[in-house]
Amino acid sequence: MGRFLSLDVGEKRVGVAICDETQTLARPLFTLKRASKQEDFAKLAAVCREHAIEKVIVGLPKTLRNEEGPQAQRVRRYAVEMQAVLSLPIEFWDERFSSVDAQERLASSNRRPRAKGEIDSAAAAIILQEYLDELTKNQPPTANN
Repeated sequence: MGRFLSLDVGEKRVGVAICDETQTLARPLFTLKRASKQEDFAKLAAVCREHAIEKVIVGLPKTLRNEEGPQAQRVRRYAVEMQAVLSLPIEFWDERFSSVDAQERLASSNRRPRAKGEIDSAAAAIILQEYLDELTKNQPPTANN
């Protein structure tokens, strides 16, 4: 099994998360302050090489009606352009509530106040964990022999 990278693409930052080799547990990796697409994609390509990434999961911000609005369309365009550079499979994952969930989870832990960038990478981890959980749920059970 290989690793997956997850992205929470915003207008100013991209939250980045990664999973372990068993594709069981996601964790925040870092938050990328967006520059040009060329610079963003070069940084993400380096991370993909460093961690032997097999697939990139991109959070798609759908509306509450499960529709793709302007922000989802921007994320899709960004991901398609990124895929041309990374040459890796990309999957989109509904991320409607990931940022809110990340804020709530970080606020409930008794650590220092959170920077916005920390919320972005935590949101990317939530997106990836939901994706991994869905993969596990849809796999046939293995024999315990």
